[in-house]
Amino acid sequence: MSTSPMNTQQGQGNVSKSDPKNSQKPANRPSPSARRRARQLALQALYQWQMAKAPLSQIESQYRADNDLTKVDDGYFSAILHGVPAQVSQLDEAMAAVLDRPLTQLDPVELAALRIGCFELVNRKDVPYRVVINEAIELVKRFGAQDSHRYINGILDKLAPRLRAEEVKAYRKK
Repeated sequence: MSTSPMNTQQGQGNVSKSDPKNSQKPANRPSPSARRRARQLALQALYQWQMAKAPLSQIESQYRADNDLTKVDDGYFSAILHGVPAQVSQLDEAMAAVLDRPLTQLDPVELAALRIGCFELVNRKDVPYRVVINEAIELVKRFGAQDSHRYINGILDKLAPRLRAEEVKAYRKK
Protein backbone atom coordinates (compact mmCIF):
# COMPACT_ATOMS: atom_id res chain seq x y z
CA MET A 1 0.00 0.00 0.00
CA SER A 2 1.43 3.38 -0.91
CA THR A 3 0.83 6.60 0.94
CA SER A 4 0.58 9.96 -0.72
CA PRO A 5 3.50 12.38 -0.41
CA MET A 6 1.32 14.77 1.59
CA ASN A 7 0.66 12.16 4.25
CA THR A 8 4.28 11.10 4.55
CA GLN A 9 5.53 14.68 4.71
CA GLN A 10 3.24 15.32 7.65
CA GLY A 11 4.30 12.06 9.25
CA GLN A 12 0.64 11.15 9.64
CA GLY A 13 0.30 8.17 7.31
CA ASN A 14 -3.31 7.05 7.06
CA VAL A 15 -5.32 9.26 9.39
CA SER A 16 -8.51 8.01 10.95
CA LYS A 17 -11.26 10.59 10.62
CA SER A 18 -12.90 9.36 13.81
CA ASP A 19 -10.01 10.63 15.92
CA PRO A 20 -10.91 14.21 17.05
CA LYS A 21 -7.24 15.27 17.06
CA ASN A 22 -7.01 14.41 13.38
CA SER A 23 -10.33 15.86 12.28
CA GLN A 24 -10.14 18.11 9.26
CA LYS A 25 -10.49 21.88 9.60
CA PRO A 26 -13.39 23.52 7.81
CA ALA A 27 -12.49 24.46 4.25
CA ASN A 28 -12.95 28.17 4.94
CA ARG A 29 -10.48 28.27 7.84
CA PRO A 30 -6.81 27.65 7.05
CA SER A 31 -4.65 25.88 9.58
CA PRO A 32 -2.41 27.95 11.84
CA SER A 33 0.63 26.27 10.30
CA ALA A 34 -0.48 27.31 6.80
CA ARG A 35 -0.83 30.88 8.03
CA ARG A 36 2.58 30.72 9.72
CA ARG A 37 4.17 29.51 6.48
CA ALA A 38 2.41 32.32 4.61
CA ARG A 39 3.88 34.86 7.03
CA GLN A 40 7.35 33.33 6.69
CA LEU A 41 7.28 33.53 2.91
CA ALA A 42 5.79 37.02 3.05
CA LEU A 43 8.57 38.15 5.40
CA GLN A 44 11.21 36.85 3.02
CA ALA A 45 9.48 38.38 0.01
CA LEU A 46 9.03 41.74 1.75
CA TYR A 47 12.66 41.68 2.82
CA GLN A 48 13.57 41.22 -0.85
CA TRP A 49 11.19 44.03 -1.83
CA GLN A 50 12.77 46.37 0.76
CA MET A 51 16.33 45.53 -0.21
CA ALA A 52 16.18 45.05 -3.98
CA LYS A 53 13.26 47.37 -4.75
CA ALA A 54 12.13 44.78 -7.30
CA PRO A 55 8.52 44.87 -8.52
CA LEU A 56 6.11 42.89 -6.35
CA SER A 57 4.83 40.92 -9.32
CA GLN A 58 8.37 39.72 -10.07
CA ILE A 59 9.00 38.79 -6.43
CA GLU A 60 5.68 36.98 -6.15
CA SER A 61 6.32 35.04 -9.37
CA GLN A 62 9.73 34.01 -8.10
CA TYR A 63 8.33 32.84 -4.74
CA ARG A 64 5.55 30.89 -6.44
CA ALA A 65 8.09 29.19 -8.73
CA ASP A 66 10.68 28.48 -6.03
CA ASN A 67 8.43 27.32 -3.17
CA ASP A 68 5.90 24.58 -2.65
CA LEU A 69 2.78 26.52 -1.68
CA THR A 70 0.56 23.49 -1.14
CA LYS A 71 0.84 23.87 2.65
CA VAL A 72 0.74 27.67 2.64
CA ASP A 73 -2.31 29.86 3.03
CA ASP A 74 -1.83 31.28 -0.44
CA GLY A 75 -4.45 34.01 -0.05
CA TYR A 76 -2.86 35.19 3.19
CA PHE A 77 0.60 35.24 1.62
CA SER A 78 -0.74 37.34 -1.25
CA ALA A 79 -2.69 39.66 1.07
CA ILE A 80 0.40 40.42 3.15
CA LEU A 81 2.75 40.66 0.17
CA HIS A 82 0.55 43.18 -1.63
CA GLY A 83 -1.09 44.80 1.40
CA VAL A 84 2.06 45.90 3.22
CA PRO A 85 3.56 47.82 0.27
CA ALA A 86 0.15 49.32 -0.57
CA GLN A 87 -0.14 50.69 2.98
CA VAL A 88 3.54 51.13 3.82
CA SER A 89 3.26 54.88 4.53
CA GLN A 90 0.34 54.43 6.92
CA LEU A 91 1.96 51.43 8.61
CA ASP A 92 5.28 53.21 9.04
CA GLU A 93 3.52 56.28 10.42
CA ALA A 94 1.63 54.17 12.97
CA MET A 95 4.82 52.40 14.03
CA ALA A 96 6.89 55.59 14.21
CA ALA A 97 4.72 56.77 17.09
CA VAL A 98 5.97 53.93 19.32
CA LEU A 99 9.51 53.40 17.99
CA ASP A 100 12.56 54.53 19.91
CA ARG A 101 14.55 55.18 16.74
CA PRO A 102 13.95 56.14 13.12
CA LEU A 103 12.68 53.43 10.78
CA THR A 104 15.87 53.77 8.75
CA GLN A 105 17.85 52.46 11.72
CA LEU A 106 15.84 49.25 12.04
CA ASP A 107 17.26 45.97 10.86
CA PRO A 108 15.51 45.04 7.57
CA VAL A 109 14.16 41.76 9.00
CA GLU A 110 12.80 43.58 12.05
CA LEU A 111 11.24 46.21 9.81
CA ALA A 112 9.55 43.60 7.63
CA ALA A 113 8.24 41.73 10.69
CA LEU A 114 6.96 44.94 12.27
CA ARG A 115 5.23 45.93 9.04
CA ILE A 116 3.55 42.52 8.85
CA GLY A 117 2.47 42.78 12.49
CA CYS A 118 1.17 46.30 12.04
CA PHE A 119 -0.62 45.30 8.82
CA GLU A 120 -2.33 42.44 10.62
CA LEU A 121 -3.30 44.61 13.58
CA VAL A 122 -4.88 47.15 11.24
CA ASN A 123 -6.46 44.89 8.62
CA ARG A 124 -6.93 41.41 10.04
CA LYS A 125 -9.39 41.72 12.91
CA ASP A 126 -10.05 37.99 12.47
CA VAL A 127 -6.60 37.34 13.93
CA PRO A 128 -6.42 38.06 17.69
CA TYR A 129 -3.88 40.74 18.54
CA ARG A 130 -1.96 38.37 20.81
CA VAL A 131 -1.58 35.93 17.90
CA VAL A 132 -0.32 38.78 15.69
CA ILE A 133 2.32 39.68 18.28
CA ASN A 134 3.34 36.06 18.85
CA GLU A 135 3.65 35.35 15.14
CA ALA A 136 5.85 38.43 14.62
CA ILE A 137 8.04 37.29 17.52
CA GLU A 138 8.35 33.83 15.98
CA LEU A 139 9.32 35.35 12.63
CA VAL A 140 12.22 37.31 14.09
CA LYS A 141 13.29 34.42 16.28
CA ARG A 142 13.67 32.40 13.10
CA PHE A 143 15.02 35.02 10.70
CA GLY A 144 16.22 37.96 12.78
CA ALA A 145 19.14 38.79 15.00
CA GLN A 146 19.53 37.28 18.43
CA ASP A 147 17.18 38.90 20.96
CA SER A 148 15.47 41.05 18.31
CA HIS A 149 12.24 39.28 19.25
CA ARG A 150 12.23 41.25 22.50
CA TYR A 151 12.25 44.52 20.59
CA ILE A 152 9.46 43.36 18.27
CA ASN A 153 7.40 42.25 21.25
CA GLY A 154 7.81 45.63 22.95
CA ILE A 155 6.89 47.65 19.87
CA LEU A 156 3.84 45.59 18.92
CA ASP A 157 2.73 45.48 22.55
CA LYS A 158 2.72 49.31 22.55
CA LEU A 159 1.07 49.45 19.14
CA ALA A 160 -1.78 47.01 19.84
CA PRO A 161 -3.69 49.27 22.28
CA ARG A 162 -3.54 52.09 19.73
CA LEU A 163 -4.84 49.96 16.87
CA ARG A 164 -7.11 47.53 18.72
CA ALA A 165 -8.11 49.37 21.87
CA GLU A 166 -11.35 47.46 22.53
CA GLU A 167 -9.82 44.03 22.02
CA VAL A 168 -6.81 44.81 24.22
CA LYS A 169 -9.00 46.32 26.92
CA ALA A 170 -11.30 43.29 26.91
CA TYR A 171 -8.35 40.90 27.14
CA ARG A 172 -6.72 42.76 30.00
CA LYS A 173 -9.95 42.70 32.02
CA LYS A 174 -9.88 38.89 32.12
